Amino acid sequence: MTLSNGHWAFPLPRTHTGLLLGNATMGLMIWGEDNLLKITIGRADLWDHRGGMTWSAKQNFADIRRCLEANDEARLRSLFVTDTQDQPGQPGQPQRPSIIPVGRVDLELANGVVLQTGSLDMATGIATITCLHNGVEKNITVIQSMDQQLAAITFDDPTILAKCINMPAYVTAGDQLKDISFAPPTHIDDPTFGGFIQPFPNDPGIAAGYQRDGNTLWLTTTRNDSVDAMHADTKNTLNKVISQGLPTITQANKTWWDTYWQDVPQLDLPNDKLQFLYDYGMYKFACSSQPDGIACTLQGPWIEDYTLPPWSSDYHFNINVQMCYWPAYKGNRLSHLKPLFDLIFSWEDTLRENARLFVGINDGIMMPHAVDDRCVCMGGFWTGCIDHACSAWMAMMMFDYVRYTGDMDYLQDKVYPFMAGTMRVYEAMLEKVGDAYSLPVSVSPEYRGAEMNAWGRDASFQLAAIHRLLEDLVQASKMLQIPVDQNWLDIQQHLPCVTTKDVNQKTMIAHWEGVHLEESHRHHSHLGAISPFDTIDVHDEQYQTLVNTTLDHWVAMGMGLWSGWCVPWASMIHSRMHNGIAAELLLELWERIFTNQGHGTLHDIEACGISVMGGSFHGKGSRNEIMQLDAGFGAVAAIQEMLLHSKRGVLQIMPGVPRHWETCGFGPIPTEFGVHVSATRRNHQLHEITLIAKRDTTLRIANPWAGEVQVTDQTGHVQVLNNQVLRLELKQDDCLKLTCVSK
Repeated sequence: MTLSNGHWAFPLPRTHTGLLLGNATMGLMIWGEDNLLKITIGRADLWDHRGGMTWSAKQNFADIRRCLEANDEARLRSLFVTDTQDQPGQPGQPQRPSIIPVGRVDLELANGVVLQTGSLDMATGIATITCLHNGVEKNITVIQSMDQQLAAITFDDPTILAKCINMPAYVTAGDQLKDISFAPPTHIDDPTFGGFIQPFPNDPGIAAGYQRDGNTLWLTTTRNDSVDAMHADTKNTLNKVISQGLPTITQANKTWWDTYWQDVPQLDLPNDKLQFLYDYGMYKFACSSQPDGIACTLQGPWIEDYTLPPWSSDYHFNINVQMCYWPAYKGNRLSHLKPLFDLIFSWEDTLRENARLFVGINDGIMMPHAVDDRCVCMGGFWTGCIDHACSAWMAMMMFDYVRYTGDMDYLQDKVYPFMAGTMRVYEAMLEKVGDAYSLPVSVSPEYRGAEMNAWGRDASFQLAAIHRLLEDLVQASKMLQIPVDQNWLDIQQHLPCVTTKDVNQKTMIAHWEGVHLEESHRHHSHLGAISPFDTIDVHDEQYQTLVNTTLDHWVAMGMGLWSGWCVPWASMIHSRMHNGIAAELLLELWERIFTNQGHGTLHDIEACGISVMGGSFHGKGSRNEIMQLDAGFGAVAAIQEMLLHSKRGVLQIMPGVPRHWETCGFGPIPTEFGVHVSATRRNHQLHEITLIAKRDTTLRIANPWAGEVQVTDQTGHVQVLNNQVLRLELKQDDCLKLTCVSK
């Protein structure tokens, strides 16, 4: 597979401008200037678990509804406060759990050395730093193990390394760790190796150690409850890896990366920016979500050293986690989803208790929107806590995993119970008036924040989530050959798909009853029926005018309050409308405005003029640079969607490719139908499609030529089809080629 290579130009003045290496547990950010090469170390599992909020009997749906309908703000706020969270007068204790930064190791190079460039070979995961030493070019290579928490830093001229400088986060983050009762770190003072050890108040601490062996500096992190144990573990790890030698880690990494890229679909795009976003995005996806690592958080393993990470680098389930894992499906890396799903399934007792306390049922599943790795709520953001689409969205992703893999055992044992439990909570929240169902209290993620008016009846986002869940439950029941719950079918028939509002004599999709999009907003939640839930046919006569009016209004409201992660989502919406020019342009804008000089993906703007999220013409203010992974992976998924997606069960080929692309190609990309798809475009027209069935299946594919299609199987047998939607019955290992019949 031919990949783009990443290039960086020193000076790289900030942590998140650096080159990234990672194995989904430990991550390195390589940056610096002049003769100081800085290596920031992060750990995706380094939680301080103190603080937070567990669900209580006070947070029940009936009482929340009474408070909202009575506009009783004081009472509502009190429902989401516990004795250990959001209470004043507890110095030294954090309000909520957080990932904790490790710190960094600075490599001071010899006088006369000046850092020049960095390059990243994405095929091998090897970073190369080039510097000049008195006018002579010298190289430093960095390899991070994909199966151990260590890295090798190799100098082609070892004399340019003057010394290593310990920079633990206790020092680099000011008093932030001291203020929450962290003890000072211990610096390793040993004749053979160095580093530092940071104990934790209530959790296992972290040690970062290094040892030099010839022209290689070995770096590792270990965790333990005891400082002495961490010292011993660090020393033993370094001695072991030195005895094994550099070729051991090099060969193991080569095998790992060769295996990874072998299965990732290759894209051939005429847009170099999008090609890089895809290649680098799939590289980072490996580094942040590999199957033997930690489920990816907002920042994965790349935690800055100068502050506690924004939003604790937690698990946000109202889009951010989902976006971080979108590339797994069409990227053919389905095994990377398992750490996330396993983590969620490990919370089952908590999720069922949440449902019992919220709506009084024993067979429900309910997941709040922001939690740590133990499913402890981050705080009293009440709209997020009751946003049940968080659970429904994850149920959809789990079922998509089953549809892509065909894993029926996983469906029966894990996924179906989660889906059914999620629906049981919705059933308890719904009320029936006559024949119609309605959701009396609902939220649209982040719209109006957590104000008293941040809710309403029948939020379109929740309706879309319910209908997606119901459609999937019906399909799952048929797959498992079990009866479909009749109540689900009744809700399906009598619950509206969206809520609408008339504005200036035009009808559009509303956020909830009586409230439409009143301003630019980062969460396109009212458009959830289009993407991600795909519960309405945007080209069907029933919805076409409604959708077009809604999207016109959405565009008119503009991007002024958009964050980084919402731009790729908007690109996906345009692809679903076959608007390839906008789909491409939005990704180019995102790359320009929401990434920094080191390709770091940002929540806030890097340059003003398109959005004021995190800054304006008056300056960016005092906020530090906020890196989140979600937007970068959203960009990967948006590129995939330009090339291939399904809409209401019908496969679409190159629906979001802009008309000015003369050529492009992809393949093979897996689909939820058990078919891998490749396609090529020539002379501005789709040229050929190849379908390979991985199991017996029925495939419906939109006729991309709008005319007669020649279908050729592996035996050379030819048939001609002429329908708007082509229906193909495929057996496992069937290979079909589709081409346009020449007139």
